[in-house]
Amino acid sequence: MVCCIISKLKSEPLWFLLLFSLSLFTILRFTLTFLNWVYVNFLRQPKNLKKYGSWALVTGPTNGIGKSFAFELARKGLNLILVGRNPDKLKDVSDSIQAKFIKTEVKTVVVDFTGDLDEGVDRIRETIDGLDVGVLVNNVGISYPYARFFHELDEELLKNLIKVNVVGTTKVTHAVLPGMLKRKKGAIVNIGSGAAIIIPSDPLYAVYAATKAYIDQFSRCLYVEYKKSGIDVQCQVPLYVTTKMASIKRSSFFVPFNKQQFHQFPYSFATNTQTPVRQHTPSPLLTFQPQPSLSSSTQTTLFR
Repeated sequence: MVCCIISKLKSEPLWFLLLFSLSLFTILRFTLTFLNWVYVNFLRQPKNLKKYGSWALVTGPTNGIGKSFAFELARKGLNLILVGRNPDKLKDVSDSIQAKFIKTEVKTVVVDFTGDLDEGVDRIRETIDGLDVGVLVNNVGISYPYARFFHELDEELLKNLIKVNVVGTTKVTHAVLPGMLKRKKGAIVNIGSGAAIIIPSDPLYAVYAATKAYIDQFSRCLYVEYKKSGIDVQCQVPLYVTTKMASIKRSSFFVPFNKQQFHQFPYSFATNTQTPVRQHTPSPLLTFQPQPSLSSSTQTTLFR
């Protein structure tokens, strides 16, 4: 049969052969990409997070994705350092986690990311001193209360968007990273947004999208800088998720519940610098493409 096909192709004009080759290559690439997506999302075994360290630090843990991360990390056996601005909400989350996971130790640090960041980060440094912090989840972030043109932004919102989303994540990472380097192991997960990565632009949310583009590039650079030091870095890039910030209360197939975000943390950890939530990646069908130049041969799954 193969000989018949080859004989038939030999009689075809050159333009047909070129078109046939291109089509075959496209189908093969799509198939391999799809099979890889199935393996990454459904077949791979989870990674033992405690190998990174016995403590995890989560910013913005009082609701949404951050809260889900905190509970899942506790379920995986890690102790927690919760960093947020509202002491009452921090206590509520801490009490809920300790009631559900009795052996989990939880520390809280009050930091207003719109306020004095230097003082707040100093408190973080004091709290983590001597602790084996192996996982850092930079989740804290703010967006617009509603869509608006760039020139309509007030100075306070403009300042806070950059201070919370960019400066806050940068400073917290700078405080936690030295301990990871000393132990030669660690995992840093930065919560970005599909608004800056997957879609070509996000009009009426210009500054928010720009701050998340910073988070993505920051993550890429750290990945390259510290991969050989045993530190994995990734940027999670969800689109719409049922969170308070997104003002979406009901989930659907394409708008997942926020708890589903940590299940992608990540199916390609230590391999890709970006990971969207599964509902946002019928991966072969989406324009999102991981960076192959940053890939390694080791692929691991953290959460199932």
